[in-house]
Amino acid sequence: MEGRETKPPPPNPAMPYREDCWSEGATAALIEAWGDRYVELNRGNLRQKHWQEVADAVNSRRGAARRPPRTDVQCKNRIDTLKKKYKTEKAKIADGAVESPWPFYPRLDALIGDSFPAKKPLPSHPPSPPLALPLPFHRKGSPLPAAAAAAAAAAAAARPLDSKEKRPAATALPVDDAFFRRNYSAAAAAAAERESESSSRSSVERSRSSRERIARGLKRRREGYGEGFRQLARAILRLGEIYEKIEEEKQQQMIDLEKQRMEFAKGLEFQRMQIFVDSQVQLEKIKRSKRVDAESYLS
Repeated sequence: MEGRETKPPPPNPAMPYREDCWSEGATAALIEAWGDRYVELNRGNLRQKHWQEVADAVNSRRGAARRPPRTDVQCKNRIDTLKKKYKTEKAKIADGAVESPWPFYPRLDALIGDSFPAKKPLPSHPPSPPLALPLPFHRKGSPLPAAAAAAAAAAAAARPLDSKEKRPAATALPVDDAFFRRNYSAAAAAAAERESESSSRSSVERSRSSRERIARGLKRRREGYGEGFRQLARAILRLGEIYEKIEEEKQQQMIDLEKQRMEFAKGLEFQRMQIFVDSQVQLEKIKRSKRVDAESYLS
């Protein structure tokens, strides 16, 4: 029906698809989103959250649903590729090209043109070759004798050079400007490729060295954790030994106290029996004396 917006068809899973394949619309949206944040950061490097915002802006454009969503890493790699392409196009313009047919060159030149100064082009004409001494002229069939040639050379060397005398003008050799321009363009492109390869190798080496540093740090941290665990185990064993020693001393003290209590109870019981026996003896003595007194009174 008219007036109703039709949704784009979903991507065909049977067709091959490359993640590094960017359309012109996606590239234009990427450059606009990245350029806005690049200018906001005073032409500084974008952080991970900024690249995520750029990826969201690229994925939210119209027609982006036909492709899988772009990630922040893909957007960053695409910007690096565009920068390398811009350097190559700028080298071609510095070589003498009128303008670049690349549609994204004006926008990138406005954003990063100051960061990539144009290289000084090579001169269109090479320096003229050194002049050669003119050979003496002689007619065919009348060869110059060796002695005469030697005399003429000596006379020419002995004759002073008149300042007013002018040397014969050297004839300029024809130079193919297109040939030198093509060679310079090829050399600039090769230099840009070598620089990009060296930068990629340096980035790979930096990432490898950073991974090695992280691995070494994790190893040292694990070793530190193991040493800490060993110290903790030794401290626990030492604490157990101290606790066991304290318990043994406590039990020994309880045994000594129990022995003292038993000895005290035994002595107390012996004293009680001694007092009882003494009291019984005294009572018997009293009873005996009373009986003796009663018998003596009766008699």
